[in-house]
Amino acid sequence: MICSSTPCDVTRVEEVFSMHGAAAKTVTCPAIDGIIKEAEEVAGEVEDKEVLDAALAAAAQAVEHYEITRYGTLIAWAKRLGRADCASVLQRNLDEEKAADKKLTSIAESKLNIRAAE
Repeated sequence: MICSSTPCDVTRVEEVFSMHGAAAKTVTCPAIDGIIKEAEEVAGEVEDKEVLDAALAAAAQAVEHYEITRYGTLIAWAKRLGRADCASVLQRNLDEEKAADKKLTSIAESKLNIRAAE
């Protein structure tokens, strides 16, 4: 089970389930729900728009980091089980999550955090 956020992520996870002859099912993810709840609470407490933007970017990165850990683990398991085919599919998701995190870091460091500190 993995908490996926984008349609491509979901499609690839469903593909891996299919490769195993199993149907994927949607489940609630308490970890992601907690990150979202925390972001909503912060959003309700922060009045400064610049600080809010930085805080929301940080929350988005928390989601990316969670997904990175999950995909990394699933890839390691797939490889250990001799399922390089599944690992390859999941690696595309991991690469996208890492790229999103890198982009968020760049935006935060070059703009958001600087503006929030002013």
